[in-house]
Amino acid sequence: MRPFHYVKANDLPGALQAFAPQNDPTNAAPSVNAATQYLAGGTTLIDLMKLDVMRPATVTDINALDQSKAGQIEFGDNGLRLGALVRMSQAADHEAVKSNFPVIAQSLQLAASAQIRNMASLGGNVLQRTRCTYFRDTSYDNCNKRNPGSGCAAMDGMNRNLAVLGTSNDCIASYPGDFAQALIALDAMVEIAGSAGTRMMPFAQLHRAPGSTPQIETTLTQGELITAFQIPNLPWGKRSLYLKIRDRASYEFALASAAIALDLDNGTVRDVRIALGGVSAQPWRAAEAEALLKGKPIDDTMLLAAADKAFEGARPKKHNAFKVQLGKATLMRALRDAATMTI
Repeated sequence: MRPFHYVKANDLPGALQAFAPQNDPTNAAPSVNAATQYLAGGTTLIDLMKLDVMRPATVTDINALDQSKAGQIEFGDNGLRLGALVRMSQAADHEAVKSNFPVIAQSLQLAASAQIRNMASLGGNVLQRTRCTYFRDTSYDNCNKRNPGSGCAAMDGMNRNLAVLGTSNDCIASYPGDFAQALIALDAMVEIAGSAGTRMMPFAQLHRAPGSTPQIETTLTQGELITAFQIPNLPWGKRSLYLKIRDRASYEFALASAAIALDLDNGTVRDVRIALGGVSAQPWRAAEAEALLKGKPIDDTMLLAAADKAFEGARPKKHNAFKVQLGKATLMRALRDAATMTI
């Protein structure tokens, strides 16, 4: 790990001031490559610093903000508010979350180890970076995400765990998280603080497709900080679940996953949200499959049609082609399980 300067922020204004992007000579670079980085649980940042993938000159510790609303869970008539510094284990064990938004609790319970869930913050979790070997191993020069313009070694390399949806000719790295899919399935909003004030936007707009600039992973600007997630009270919140398929039963990233939120009326789909993980370059909403299911029954014919629609644009490579069929089977099973839930 390279030497760095450590700063501890006591409140939100202090955190934003410590970043000082206007004084940062790299302020034209993507936020993940900025000279200053925020530290919460550190389960991704410190890992990547040790690997020499991320090289911040300054690390700003924001854990003192957990005494503010950024560290709180609130539930009421307007829905659920999760502070960005709430730990994964806190949210997974919260009764209001488990009862009203099971997809959130399940996505967090199935992620990482108990020790990491106790450390990792919700805000940091959605910003975790790909597990692509070629990104994390700096002995490989050709990684467009880490070294823009250098090429993508994964294209013709070992790509079993990488994405088949939302990829580009410059990057096929997969997004590794679980919680993000739950947020997309629940039409969540994300609250973001920056030097210009606080803004809200749909969580589905936070992550960017790789395109020709895979090094730009989100729509955050330098110095912006996620402070909360807001989930509305909607009819499909309670009939929701997260299904994760992986090589082993625990402490493993998804090969394919599906977050489902379903509103049924006598067996007919009134509304549905589908988010896919493990198979995509960013948290992926299968909007065309949703549209196909609306007004239809959940039967084998419709499940297969929805799965085919969801993976219509898949671009598999040599080692990850199996993910197309696995992803379809995962989606079908998740929809069937959601339809039979007792709420």
